[in-house]
Amino acid sequence: MSPALLYCRIDREQFHGPIRQRVCERMRAALPAEKQGIILLKGGDVESVYSTDGEQLFRQEAYFHYMFGVNEDGFWGALDVRNGRGYLFMPRLPESYGVWMGVIQGPQYYKAKYAVDQVCYVDDLASVLSAAAAPCIHVLAGKNTDSGIEIPPLSFPGSDSLNIETDTLFRELNEARVHKTAGEIALMRYVNNVGSRAHVAMMQAACPGAMEYQMESLFRHYTYTHGGCRNQGYTCIAASGPNGAVLHYGHGGAPNDRQMSDGDLLLFDMGCEYYRYGSDITCSWPVNGRFTKDQALIYTAVLDAHSSVIAAMKPGVSWPDMHTLAYRRILSGLKMGGLLQGDVDGMIAADIGGLFMPHGLGHLIGIDTHDVGGYGVGFPPRIQRPGYKSLRTARVLEEGMIITVEPGCYFNPVLLLPALEVTHSCQYGSSLGLRSRCLISTIGAFG
Repeated sequence: MSPALLYCRIDREQFHGPIRQRVCERMRAALPAEKQGIILLKGGDVESVYSTDGEQLFRQEAYFHYMFGVNEDGFWGALDVRNGRGYLFMPRLPESYGVWMGVIQGPQYYKAKYAVDQVCYVDDLASVLSAAAAPCIHVLAGKNTDSGIEIPPLSFPGSDSLNIETDTLFRELNEARVHKTAGEIALMRYVNNVGSRAHVAMMQAACPGAMEYQMESLFRHYTYTHGGCRNQGYTCIAASGPNGAVLHYGHGGAPNDRQMSDGDLLLFDMGCEYYRYGSDITCSWPVNGRFTKDQALIYTAVLDAHSSVIAAMKPGVSWPDMHTLAYRRILSGLKMGGLLQGDVDGMIAADIGGLFMPHGLGHLIGIDTHDVGGYGVGFPPRIQRPGYKSLRTARVLEEGMIITVEPGCYFNPVLLLPALEVTHSCQYGSSLGLRSRCLISTIGAFG
């Protein structure tokens, strides 16, 4: 593929306008007219590197970005459910900001840039909300079901005088994020195109003797240089040989620092981010370009699972059922290759699949790699079985969802050794994974 510059222009009015309209419609449907108020969200703040004056590169808080697309820190935003009127509240900046950070812009600049109806200063927040005479202020309150972290309560000068409502927004905003707009789908196609091209570039460059971190560097370079992706959605995993059996290899204690050897199987799990929306792509291949017989056996089993799941996906299909289908195809492949013996249905009932694929089949993706909405009131609960308990959602697929399909087969001694009563001819410390992103449509799934 040509490494030509890729570009995706965001028109904020066209992108976020339909999102805010959708959120208003959901809130109106969930609440009687007399209880429809104003949504209030707080944007992110710059964070220091521990106790130093160094700053981490700012990335906007996800819910706030979803609604408003603001690049800067220190902002608040509001959306009047009754009429769809959008507000931003900007910080008052000191004169020194103009020296160190750039031109200090005023409310009219940000009103035009972010296509909202009114921009005020943060210190006017309480008075503007009071003047709007809404019956309540809707704020987020809930727990992220992936991290287990509760959203902190909002507080600002004058908030005590307002009627704060916390029961509705979290669910409705999550559900809006689950079902992507046309603009979001187009953006997700772009960022996945960039990420896919970068994976091809790594395939072309990888060779025995190269370092894992050189491949990570190439991915980062390609996605930023050719796609404008400044950030990665998660820590890059450039695993070779035995490192591939570690699901989240690449962290600070294992920083992609092994030299790749002839005969290694590679597992590269990397995703880039553009306008806060991310890709999540895993590819596996032999570093020398030639599969061994055993590697081909495992690759074929995982590829069969990957293809079978995508072919079966459509609205109305249960995601745990897709997880079971992936187990069935992988275990069948291992049985055909002589690595397992017995009835595949019996293996699934005995949770043998979880020994080889301990992670969930896939997850919702969007602004966050593990996007919101996987579990919640009214949706199927987490299944407490090996492998299944790692599913980040147990929902039925619906039109407009974007979800990853990432079956894998891991030979990890931490999982396998306790399960083995006799020695088997398995080579421990290897793995293979494939991952795609699929948009659920009325006629099936599209990668």
